[in-house]
Amino acid sequence: MARRIAAGAAYGGGSIGLLGAAAVGVLLAEVQLAKRQVGGGIAPVPPSADGRYGVAFAGPAEPLRLGLLGDSTAAGQGVRRAGQTPGALLASGLAAVSERPVDLRNVAQPGARSDDLERQVSLLLADASRTPDVCVIMIGANDVTHRIPATQSVRCLTTAVRRLRTAGAEVVVGTCPDLGTIEPVYQPLRWLARRVSRQLAAAQTIGSVEQGGRTVSLGDLLGPEFEANPRELFGPDNYHPSAEGYATAAMAVLPTLCAALGLWPESERLDGARREDMLPVAEAASQAAKEAGTEVTGARAPWALLKQRRRRRLPASTEPHPEPETHEEEEATESTENAPQDTGSGADSGTSTGGTDGETGGEPHEKKSGKKDGEKGGEPYGEPRNLPAN
Repeated sequence: MARRIAAGAAYGGGSIGLLGAAAVGVLLAEVQLAKRQVGGGIAPVPPSADGRYGVAFAGPAEPLRLGLLGDSTAAGQGVRRAGQTPGALLASGLAAVSERPVDLRNVAQPGARSDDLERQVSLLLADASRTPDVCVIMIGANDVTHRIPATQSVRCLTTAVRRLRTAGAEVVVGTCPDLGTIEPVYQPLRWLARRVSRQLAAAQTIGSVEQGGRTVSLGDLLGPEFEANPRELFGPDNYHPSAEGYATAAMAVLPTLCAALGLWPESERLDGARREDMLPVAEAASQAAKEAGTEVTGARAPWALLKQRRRRRLPASTEPHPEPETHEEEEATESTENAPQDTGSGADSGTSTGGTDGETGGEPHEKKSGKKDGEKGGEPYGEPRNLPAN
């Protein structure tokens, strides 16, 4: 089925029914009802996490550029602090592994479907001097709930992957999550939601790998932890992940993200004990859709590598720092500094004169806000700074 969907997307085929129209209609109604039952389907507006991470690693090497695209999962909807979003977690982890600063730009849009990827890719590639080194795409859930034909969804995704790869960016796709894990969805609709989600995820894997990308199956949002601890790993609306949920997802995506940039150790042999194998891409995609956290990477066509990378514990996340000013902004700053100053106003309003907030390595401190950093588990998180106007 996944191969048929991917083939239909490649050749412009029409919709391939995954379920009968009546069943899909009932599923959609149930999902919409479930969203209304859990806080009206409302979650906090995702905080902006754009900026520079790992400034303590600043050196002669240029910062890595990370782009995030997709829907509310990529945007981080459901949490209130920038440091808890998947973009911030991945940027912090990538900086720690590469020992280089990482500039993050997140163009994901809550509620987005796959057809919005064209706009998001255009935003990322608008400035040729800031083309990302690697991009992470998380998309698919809204395509299922809005009954978008699977062939159309996969066609939009593969086009986005192709554009990014042509521009020189590595691409990692987090495939459609398992909507059967949403707590208010009950049987038999939970089984139907799981079936549709997995079929779309497998088709996304085939299309992405054939365009030179890598995929990581989000599946049941990366592990049995979600089914065992739904109250902890889902957010207040029981629909989007919580901070702990996003951390679990980021831990599974980070190894593949680093491997795409050649920063992760690669074994010359596949580990049979970890169910790693080289399979036809369609079979690898089907296997990955059944087991969350599985990576599929293209090999010699039509083969693909099925890998189970060891998860790395994420470093304590930090808040983003503004990216360096452009040359014109630096000149304007110098002119302002050379002008006469009124020294009677005291300390600069943008600089904290008090204690630190846990940062090291000479990083700038934020103004005191009276809020405590941190989340459940004791890992420190900070608040984002305002980026300079473009």
